[in-house]
Amino acid sequence: MNELLAQGGARGLDRHGRGALREALHQALDRLRERWRHAREGSADPSAVPAPEIGPEFWEEVEARLSVTPALRVRRAVNATGVVLHTGLGRAPWPREAMAAAVAAARSAVLEIDEASGRRGRREAPVAELLRRLTGAQAALAVNNNAAALLLAVAALARGRKVLLSRGEEVEIGGSYRIPEVVTAAGAELVEVGTTNRTRAADYLERLEDPEVACVLKVHRSNFRQIGFVEEAPLEELREGCREHGVPLVYDLGSGVLHGRGLAALEGEPTVTEALRAGADLVTFSGDKLLGGPQAGLIVGAAPLVERLRRDMLTRCLRLDKTILAALEAVLALHALGEEAALRRIPALAMLAAGPGVLEERARRFREALAPELPAGWSLELVSCEGRVGSGASAETPLPGTGLALAAPGLGAEDLARRLRTGRPPVFGRVHGERLLLDLRTVSEDEEAPLRQAVARLFRDAASAGA
Repeated sequence: MNELLAQGGARGLDRHGRGALREALHQALDRLRERWRHAREGSADPSAVPAPEIGPEFWEEVEARLSVTPALRVRRAVNATGVVLHTGLGRAPWPREAMAAAVAAARSAVLEIDEASGRRGRREAPVAELLRRLTGAQAALAVNNNAAALLLAVAALARGRKVLLSRGEEVEIGGSYRIPEVVTAAGAELVEVGTTNRTRAADYLERLEDPEVACVLKVHRSNFRQIGFVEEAPLEELREGCREHGVPLVYDLGSGVLHGRGLAALEGEPTVTEALRAGADLVTFSGDKLLGGPQAGLIVGAAPLVERLRRDMLTRCLRLDKTILAALEAVLALHALGEEAALRRIPALAMLAAGPGVLEERARRFREALAPELPAGWSLELVSCEGRVGSGASAETPLPGTGLALAAPGLGAEDLARRLRTGRPPVFGRVHGERLLLDLRTVSEDEEAPLRQAVARLFRDAASAGA
């Protein structure tokens, strides 16, 4: 890669930025490898197929990719904020397996036809099967985000009828997304139960006597908590009342946990399997948060109810593209390998699992690499810091670690943040007092070099300006 970067620089291709050149080279190399693999697979003697060469055609492809990059408004950025599931920075970073699966799906036909019968099948069938295996649910369905999952569940089960919801669970998430408004948008009537701080099972049971009640909705309060004189109806008690009246119980988990419950950051988060075992008939959760994959809304639960949702007219409006389904299947397949593999190979979970010792060593190496270029009067120090899970999950749980605090004479932390934010690639840290903090918890190993280059460029700019 270093040799290719040097050759690209000699051709003037680094005018787009070294990070962009590296990404274009990676993509062109992947394409070259794929062609070679296909040639070997189609050959009677694979060993006779010559290895691919880096020639004019390769560099033409690299240049073609780079010519598109400046026009794209969606660009790669480095998240050095320490917030793992950063809503403004794409939430969960994808595993390599998910990226490869999405690219493969985009490049070729995707099997949606049943091979035995020759008839059209369901494109989300592999994802549904993995979700069933991982959660123990009877059936599963995937749509384009968790808001869509909840909208579909309420619409399919209670359109034109009533939905019970505790006053203490009328949650607002980011972007002014409010649960009561979702219920209204689904065409159902919201019936408030209990009070803001105390809602008992008896409050639901009283309302369940109304034959117009078609659904009981429970919402996990992940982005805030109540303390003091509070009470919440357990799922087990709600289950009995719902079944007695033939009303489905829907639980919106928001982030949703399959693996990682043992992590300190996720101690307060219920798992999807626990929610089902406790009595929820349907559970909805996100794909791009604690699952660690692409944006998706996942629905698991009783087969008759899932099928009812599948047949609803909204499902076609909310369905996923083949590339997202491929990426989602790859992430679920990693979860199917077990807890250890999931925590190691899914980036979001690996970031949550990173211990203070590992982060301190990474920060120390990072500082040592930049120390020779540090301008006079500037400081780049190792400091203790606290990251966050992000996206409304475990909102109060800190993630202890070690970061790098950057300070410069005559420049405030906000100015330093702006200079890095407007560079290429954009780097996002967080203001920490009078200094700018860079938390390596949320920086992948592949991003360390671009981050170092961005900080070094900041040093050079300051030196050339005489700062």
